[in-house]
Amino acid sequence: MTENAVLLARVQAGQLIEADEVSEEYRQLLIETLTITADTELLGALMHYDNLYHERVPEPFVGTLLAITQDEFGHAHIAYRLLEDLGVDIDYLLWERPAQRFKHPYAMDMLYTTFAESALIGFLQDRAGFHLLGDVYRTTSYAPWKRALAKVDREEVFHMRFGERAVTMLARSPEGRQQLQRALDWMFPITVEWFGQPDHLKRRDRQLEFRLKSKTNDQLRQDWLTEVVPFLTRLGLRVPAHYDEAQDAYVLDYPFPCRFLPEEKRWDFSSPVSWEEVRARWRQRGPYNEYLVQTLRTGRTLLTALQLQAAGEVSQ
Repeated sequence: MTENAVLLARVQAGQLIEADEVSEEYRQLLIETLTITADTELLGALMHYDNLYHERVPEPFVGTLLAITQDEFGHAHIAYRLLEDLGVDIDYLLWERPAQRFKHPYAMDMLYTTFAESALIGFLQDRAGFHLLGDVYRTTSYAPWKRALAKVDREEVFHMRFGERAVTMLARSPEGRQQLQRALDWMFPITVEWFGQPDHLKRRDRQLEFRLKSKTNDQLRQDWLTEVVPFLTRLGLRVPAHYDEAQDAYVLDYPFPCRFLPEEKRWDFSSPVSWEEVRARWRQRGPYNEYLVQTLRTGRTLLTALQLQAAGEVSQ
């Protein structure tokens, strides 16, 4: 048996794999998956930035969002550190890679400019992340990642609870419900996309075979829909999805996929598109991709300038 076949047999027997035991295929799958995770956590740290900077966050939630921002940086550090252990040049990934080649979800390339949007980041998007990483935490065959996710899993629950509290608070007033509805109209479909393309478009999923995860895109999407649709409906919000008894599942009330107009933050439900068109939009990145990545890099640029200045003063 080849090294890869031996490792696959161990994984499917339920064994955990350490960093020095990986085959090359397993390593490449890990790098691909961890890069998406690391980039998502890193850009996630900036999602509330505009609302915090412009003081749009109600005072009781400011400390919570600052703590969430700190958590996201910590989660990113964990994932990049695991990548470094696999031989990846993380200095390149963080500081030199073109912004367009980051691998976070498309939704993160938008600018969030109301507290209602921040509330739904917590309720919709952090919940999507919780389901994706929670599945990894419970079932991954990669031991270092499983150990690291014990902390991340608890903190993601805290992020979701912020979303639940903030959405519930806003929904208590007619004005708050209107703000939530405007944000939900574009943020619900863009988070449905977060889980990736439907299962029938994938001929084979080696991540499942190597137990890097245990659920498919559609299974994770369904878990998410099962939680968010009833909650939001009870708050009096219109959600473009409903439970179908015949299928025993939640189904979408619009074509999936369909056209998104990013500059307007608006979906055109009358214009179905192909998944190839969606993948092209994802590759092109959203309107604030470059801005967000460069914002993250500003601190390092400033620090380098200060260090060079200090070095020059010392040499004089």
